[in-house]
Amino acid sequence: MSHSSFLKTAVVGAVSSTAMVATFNSVVAKEIVKPNVIYILADDWGYGDVSVLNSQSKIKTPNTDALARGGMYFTDAHSSSAVCTPTRYGILTGRYNWRSNLKRGVIGGYSKHLIQPNRKTVAEFLKENGYNTGYIGKWHLGWDWQTTDGKNPHQYKAKKGQKDFKYPKDKNGNDIYDNVDYTKKVKNGPSTHGFDYSYGHCGSLDMAPYVYIENDMPTAVPNRVTVSKNKYGAGSWWRIGPTASDFDHLDVLGNFTRRGVKFIKEKAKEDKPFFLYLPLAGPHTPILPTKEFQGKSGLSNYGDFVMNIDDTIGKVMKAVKEAGIEENTIIIVTSDNGCSPAADITGMAKKGHDANGPYRGHKADIFDGGHRVPFIVRWPAKIKPNSVSNDTVCLIDLYATMADILNVKLADNCAEDSVSILPDLTNTATKPVREAIVHHSIRGNYSIRKGDWKLNFCPGSGGWSYPRPGRDKKVLAELPKIQLYNLKVDVKEQNNLQAMYPEKVKELTALMIKYIEDGRSTPGKPQKNAKHGGMWNGVKEIYETMK
Repeated sequence: MSHSSFLKTAVVGAVSSTAMVATFNSVVAKEIVKPNVIYILADDWGYGDVSVLNSQSKIKTPNTDALARGGMYFTDAHSSSAVCTPTRYGILTGRYNWRSNLKRGVIGGYSKHLIQPNRKTVAEFLKENGYNTGYIGKWHLGWDWQTTDGKNPHQYKAKKGQKDFKYPKDKNGNDIYDNVDYTKKVKNGPSTHGFDYSYGHCGSLDMAPYVYIENDMPTAVPNRVTVSKNKYGAGSWWRIGPTASDFDHLDVLGNFTRRGVKFIKEKAKEDKPFFLYLPLAGPHTPILPTKEFQGKSGLSNYGDFVMNIDDTIGKVMKAVKEAGIEENTIIIVTSDNGCSPAADITGMAKKGHDANGPYRGHKADIFDGGHRVPFIVRWPAKIKPNSVSNDTVCLIDLYATMADILNVKLADNCAEDSVSILPDLTNTATKPVREAIVHHSIRGNYSIRKGDWKLNFCPGSGGWSYPRPGRDKKVLAELPKIQLYNLKVDVKEQNNLQAMYPEKVKELTALMIKYIEDGRSTPGKPQKNAKHGGMWNGVKEIYETMK
């Protein structure tokens, strides 16, 4: 007999009054079952863009603010990387991306799969535990396109200096834009990694090919080549590339929103909980607010697009409420990294808007502006409204958190860097949930944060802001090889304390080395990393000087 059946029999057997039965029914109604989970991942959305996190924000985000007021927002949440692909890898695998084959940068639209088929994702884990699983949006983790010639997928382009370039023709005389066979399914995509339903595109919205894939199958064949050079406003560009007949850049956000809402409504009617991974393609370039939001922010094209994203969040919230599943549905809203300079951060700052809040740097950087992100969670059944957490957490923590919620022990080779934040969400934490957190820049530079202390294993930004590796060589050569900051008193990372606190440098370096060598940063059996160039990137240099 199930727990609820036993309880009902006991109560009704003991007292048959209407009042007692009514009381019992109320108890049963509040009984916690497996929660639905909706994970909304914005793209290049800065910490300072959200009103509830930045009271000085010039962008209105009423729906995101309402979500925060109904749940909990975190002031010290971080993506595992300062750029797209690595963060997405971490969210789905619960593992730092630098343990994979990707040690720096991002992958492209034609790239092969990054997640290995034997690597269990959070979607697979939830599917095993009775969930319907769906992905709708920007994948950017690679999948294997099938090709017409058996060679690696590639786009046909004019060579440098070539002026008479013409696309090759098929047997019917139509232009051929690449060697991808769009009549065949992709391999090692979302379906391989635990998603019952999947719909989206391969990379960022400015990366070709511009083709939707539904349940691993292209929905249409490219019939034209498109490109935008800011035709629709600042930052609205995308790279030239083959575009399918059903692909409209200006409607991608709307398309994903409609499909996400439809998924929620359909799955809410079924007898199983669901997990919806909804990674949006904005406000990353191309910055394309719909007509309804153009000019609405009074700030910039980017500000308009952020308001457009906020509207999508509102529509998801409305769908959940109308489906009658609000009480036991977890809605998470976050971003894959900080705001990008493509959004004209400097121009917005002149108008009084700090897209990445008070933090130094931006997307791509090892500084906090690159990876400190909005992170808001609503779960009425467990989280008290208007809650705030100052604990340091990471987006890779989804995996372990779900395992904790479901009371399932994870295998040693799963989610090696994921930590449960359930104690934070339920306000039962008696200490920080994480020992430390590792950050990663676009150039593959590391940083480790423990408590108030942050050690950057590089002399500059490790990314795109000044001083930039590969560009500001003279300045970087004169700086210390490492940077140590106390974020409690120096959130802008201005006062490098590495010379004053050598023991703190040793402590954090030793912990970073342990995390690398153990193949994990959580308790458990050591695991293997994909070891090739870039694994140590600056850490060993520091270690050698400390011997």
